[in-house]
Amino acid sequence: MTHLSDSSEMQTDVREAKDWVRILAEYREPSRLRSWTELAVTFGPFVALWALAWWALSYSYWLTFGISLVNAFFLLRLFAIQHDCGHGAFFKSRSTSDWLGRVIGVLTLTPYDVWRRSHSIHHSSAGNLGRRGMGDISTLTVAEYRALSRSGRLMYRLYRHPITLFGLGPSYLFLLQNRLPLGFMTKGNFWLSAMLTNMAIFLGLAVIAYFGGLMPILLIFLPTTLLAATIGVWLFYVQHQFEATHWEAEEDWQLHEAALHGSSHYVLPSVLRWLTANIGIHHVHHLYSRIPFYRLPEVLRDHGALAQGNRMTIRESFANARLHLWDEDTKTLLSFADARALSR
Repeated sequence: MTHLSDSSEMQTDVREAKDWVRILAEYREPSRLRSWTELAVTFGPFVALWALAWWALSYSYWLTFGISLVNAFFLLRLFAIQHDCGHGAFFKSRSTSDWLGRVIGVLTLTPYDVWRRSHSIHHSSAGNLGRRGMGDISTLTVAEYRALSRSGRLMYRLYRHPITLFGLGPSYLFLLQNRLPLGFMTKGNFWLSAMLTNMAIFLGLAVIAYFGGLMPILLIFLPTTLLAATIGVWLFYVQHQFEATHWEAEEDWQLHEAALHGSSHYVLPSVLRWLTANIGIHHVHHLYSRIPFYRLPEVLRDHGALAQGNRMTIRESFANARLHLWDEDTKTLLSFADARALSR
């Protein structure tokens, strides 16, 4: 993998990371026409594929299931638009962005205002060892893991196992955890966001069940939702969990340095780049989250150093699923086996 530190144009000091923020500010302005077009070419196919899958129920359950899996990518793209709304990047109007995000949140099973707050915390603390636990994947240091009891180590291993992270985890997160404003239980506005989203979801499912019975829910709603959730969790994982990612103790942590060096550039084929709304250009996104997703390729086109930084291919990314512990001495994310060998 090629890392940002390999480029002579980009050093690892925070001053240059801040300089990039000033440069990236030039790309922050969204185009109203482009934003509405991106919404139309995402929401339109999503609705059309839902209708096609429902029609296919009369002919083949397998065909319905296959169409639903394809539609998961458009649901994922809707989540990416919701994500841009949360950053105030999709429209100049904050109100328009927020209300669109709330509507999309019903489709993605994500209470928008709760998610927007937790995601904001993620952006403001990513890579900070002293502020883990909100909006991220739990990661222990080697020393913390060694200090655990045997049962504690077992629980952490189970949590970090791919079956949990990418199998059980997405279902739990989107079907169950998102139903309550966890982490913000004392805030009335977050309760309102969660409960209104829940009501809209349950009403929609009731209408589907009334007109089509259980099969549209089992063969369209669930496959589309769960595959989109799984892909989304995988993308979030590889965007921050890679060998040379960036973590620092709170006293040494710097926001822009962590954004630049703690987020990957996930190099995807053009079709997948479109379907994932360029979220693989994650190091740029973390440096300046107000850039609309459709302008991120402009940044890479204009700034070769950013295009080369923290590059990770799909093939390379699979190896990251075995990395689970941050070593503060070598500044690398290690596998359990590597950490065990290090201790010897």
